[in-house]
Amino acid sequence: MPATPRQTLEARIADRSAVVGVLALGYVGLPLVRAFWTAGFRCLGFDVDPAKIDALTRGENYLKHLGEGFVAEMSGSDRFEATADFGRLSEADAILVCVPTPLGPHHEPDLSFVEQTARDIGRRLRPGQLVVLESTTYPGTTRDVMLPALLAAARDAGRDTPVLGDDLLVAYSPEREDPGRKDASTQTIPKLVGGLDDASGAAAAALYRHAIAEVIPVSSAEVAEAAKILENVYRAVNIALVNELKVILTRMDIDVWEVIDAAATKPFGFQAFYPGPGLGGHCIPIDPFYLTWKARELGETTQFIELAGQVNTRMPAWVVQRTMLALNDRGKAVKGSRVLILGLAYKPDVDDVRESPSFELIEQLQDLGAAVDFHDPHAGVVPNTRNYKELAGKRSIELSNAALRGYDAVVIATHHAACDWEQIVTHAPLVIDTRGATRGVAGDRSNVVRA
Repeated sequence: MPATPRQTLEARIADRSAVVGVLALGYVGLPLVRAFWTAGFRCLGFDVDPAKIDALTRGENYLKHLGEGFVAEMSGSDRFEATADFGRLSEADAILVCVPTPLGPHHEPDLSFVEQTARDIGRRLRPGQLVVLESTTYPGTTRDVMLPALLAAARDAGRDTPVLGDDLLVAYSPEREDPGRKDASTQTIPKLVGGLDDASGAAAAALYRHAIAEVIPVSSAEVAEAAKILENVYRAVNIALVNELKVILTRMDIDVWEVIDAAATKPFGFQAFYPGPGLGGHCIPIDPFYLTWKARELGETTQFIELAGQVNTRMPAWVVQRTMLALNDRGKAVKGSRVLILGLAYKPDVDDVRESPSFELIEQLQDLGAAVDFHDPHAGVVPNTRNYKELAGKRSIELSNAALRGYDAVVIATHHAACDWEQIVTHAPLVIDTRGATRGVAGDRSNVVRA
């Protein structure tokens, strides 16, 4: 009896002859494709951005935090190819989807990238393919949004409707990337895997076990989706807590960072989270609202999540207010002042500017009449973003003693290790520190204001 499409796929996964396609080669997709290439699989990387395809073909890495040589060896081998030709999706035995899941203008989920990708795959479906969604989303997306789009596109293309668990295997496995982290990587971060049925879950888990050190199967795609949302809600709520404490303790002239460090000496029952000028990155500012939206659809409310969102969202405005008051104490108005935002990336030592609160700081200060520049040793140019198009192309200034003296205020938004905090405190007339970055600077710090 000939093998079924599912059995053929399982055999190809087992002997690593399966072709792994990774769709969207950004902060999640590029490390993922590298992990499977390292495990010995032939890999196809898909992206709509021709600049990324060209860079990978030349062996150049466009994600600096991964290191200059991250893609060179892979791109020079016969087991990796980057392409913008989605017609080649049929070549892949497993397709791992890492597309963006942003929010719409009213904080509603924007699943357009997931739906379009599912249609692109569905039009090329062949029996015996595994499709795994990695993008963060609300529970039920894989089953209720992605699967119907796959099946509808297959039917529209004149293909036989595939049978889940036999001709077609579908699963969810949430990405857990943390750009810039040195103590963990794609290969070492435990991987959750949940299928739309048992066969799909088993096939996906078997595939990931070749590339990831620890794979943790769960009972369903919905459990895996909910676990990812829980991870990010947990962080959002705790960051909101310390941001709220920062406002209160600042009014009491107490250093919130010293308080957190003191509390963290307890060996149990406490995990340190640190305040900042607002939330950034691809997860925490966005993902909790996916669950909020889904809860409303069910007639429920998410009070903790919504309150945390309110606290975190107001932080840039609070930093701007602290800057205004500090300038006022020095006899200066914001209007006409020169302000330097130190750090465009949302976290230290990376070039990742997605959802960075620095954009909001720049925009609010400019709206008040300030002339605003930024310096970032990693992110030198403002990209074209969905919400801050008017800032696109703005470039990082060179940081020097003379440059620092020329600004009325320097706002530390990102605590990059490459920054010389002593230089900044010594030469900037006024420093607004939103990260506790200057705490280790000795000597006179009378020009430093916590925010």
